[in-house]
Amino acid sequence: MPTWHPIATVEECPPGEAREFLVEDRIVALFQVDGRFYALDGICPHQGGPLGRGNLCGGVVTCPWHGWQFDVASGRHQANLALQQAGFPVKIEGQNIFVAVTE
Repeated sequence: MPTWHPIATVEECPPGEAREFLVEDRIVALFQVDGRFYALDGICPHQGGPLGRGNLCGGVVTCPWHGWQFDVASGRHQANLALQQAGFPVKIEGQNIFVAVTE
């Protein structure tokens, strides 16, 4: 069973924007796209850039440091489909957003 961690409220992650949160000892990037919430490991695998501070365009986040792009729903890198950014399950209860962070 996953352990669910409250990370934000719905209003703290507006549509079309990225946010960064600390969950346990992990940085989690949270995104809202078309009313759905997605969570990825917040550290870009390229050089450690903050994905939660990146630009979200549609369902793709661009790392602000060097422009690496990931689909927020699947975690797939947009130029190299062999690269996969870790994603985490998200659930909404009322106005609260929960994430299950796994190793």
